Amino acid sequence: MMAENTTVETEIADEEIETVAEETARMAQHVVAAYAEDADECRMLLSMLGISPAAKLD
Repeated sequence: MMAENTTVETEIADEEIETVAEETARMAQHVVAAYAEDADECRMLLSMLGISPAAKLD
């Protein structure tokens, strides 16, 4: 017997999202950069995680 596919949609309000500390973001950037295949992938992953250097300029 196979398990039934279920998805739960969860919406998160903007006020519930917390920004990460500067030091934590910098460490995460280093880890992502170390494992990314190339610069484009690194930029994409950093952007998806919300820790890209460009995100700080906004």
